[in-house]
Amino acid sequence: MVFQESETVELKSIVVDDIKKEIIAFANGNGGKLYIGVQDDGTIIGVENADRTALQVSNMIRDAIKPDLTMFLHYETIEVEGKYIVVIDVQRGTERPYYITKKGLRPEGVYVRQGYSSVPATDTMIRRMIKETDGDRFEEMRALEQELTFRATKQEFSTRNVPFGPTQMQTLKLLNTDGIYTNLALLLSEQCVHTIKVAVFQDTDQSVFKDRHEFTGSLLQQLNDIYSYIDLRNQTHATFDKLRRIDTRDYPEVAVRETLLNVLVHRDYGFSASALVSIYADRMEFVSIGGLLPGICLEDVMVGLSVCRNQDLANVFYRLELIEAYGTGIRKILKAYENTGKTPVIETTNNTFKITLPNINYIEEAPPKDSIAGDEEQIIELAKKNGEITRGNVEMQLGISSSSAIRILKKMVEKGALTQQGRGRSTKYVLPN
Repeated sequence: MVFQESETVELKSIVVDDIKKEIIAFANGNGGKLYIGVQDDGTIIGVENADRTALQVSNMIRDAIKPDLTMFLHYETIEVEGKYIVVIDVQRGTERPYYITKKGLRPEGVYVRQGYSSVPATDTMIRRMIKETDGDRFEEMRALEQELTFRATKQEFSTRNVPFGPTQMQTLKLLNTDGIYTNLALLLSEQCVHTIKVAVFQDTDQSVFKDRHEFTGSLLQQLNDIYSYIDLRNQTHATFDKLRRIDTRDYPEVAVRETLLNVLVHRDYGFSASALVSIYADRMEFVSIGGLLPGICLEDVMVGLSVCRNQDLANVFYRLELIEAYGTGIRKILKAYENTGKTPVIETTNNTFKITLPNINYIEEAPPKDSIAGDEEQIIELAKKNGEITRGNVEMQLGISSSSAIRILKKMVEKGALTQQGRGRSTKYVLPN
């Protein structure tokens, strides 16, 4: 019998630690056979005790490889040239990728067969194996990162008097049956890689930034932090009905809360791009990654139909009493604006879902019609004198607010009376050539 290494054959003279890599590579690929007692060049040296050698390998695999691979291994002892050789037949596993327990689901822990060698798998290979094994649902898949912490999530559960331990983590599907963290666990951990970016603009467009922030960490941490950030900017305005004072916030708190929850629960976490919140003087825009699921249209959503993309995440939020039932969020948002004279706008594309909340208290400044022409003449004269002007120059010249200056300048640019140069804080205006 001739022994020669190949894509499906590996030769080892004795039991060494690298045997784990070879077995993992075979199980992650198309299977293969490992011969112990044969040197790399095919020379047969045999083993002293075949049963002990097989037991040694079996113990090594049981303790050092996850998921459980023992059912895909078959041990056999053969005699060749009067010497005993242990043959380990490794079948292709059904719970790929298999990996070295201490290294985790990372390239240094996952191996594949490449030619006659076992080499670390790439991140792309690992993700493909997970998808093939676990299916298409992102939150059910095994997380690539297994060193996870849950400080914010534990605090949220504790605050709401809901138990959060190994049993609950398995019930809520943060852990699978093999005790491996799922992507749902990753979303609720401090190691969550998905973020939400918030930008605050000075007026009704993106001409001038006032502030920007990127929120990271557990989704529950992001939910609390972003709500607090928005709440600080959600101003209260007072009106009077005779002697009765009526306080109205720019944005109904219920609408803000439900829109944030919608962004988190219905987002497609298969995409790495950040969700976006943009705060303008007259509105807030929430853009979630991932459009509607196939077969669902915007009209279905508006009447209360909800097909949840992340069912397990929604269940966690339900257990924490953050959401009541599927399909109620949009109706709550719309109801919060009843009798305000303004209506939220919901838009969807193939890859995004956008909710725009109007500012109830925003009233667009409308300068007297007879003053507009005079204002423009002053601006043109100022531009002639200085060669160029900024929004700040116009504010000082006319004694008006920033939003009024921006509106007049924008109108003059549209009419061709001025030419805009640059963007943001460096924006300048000059007379056309």
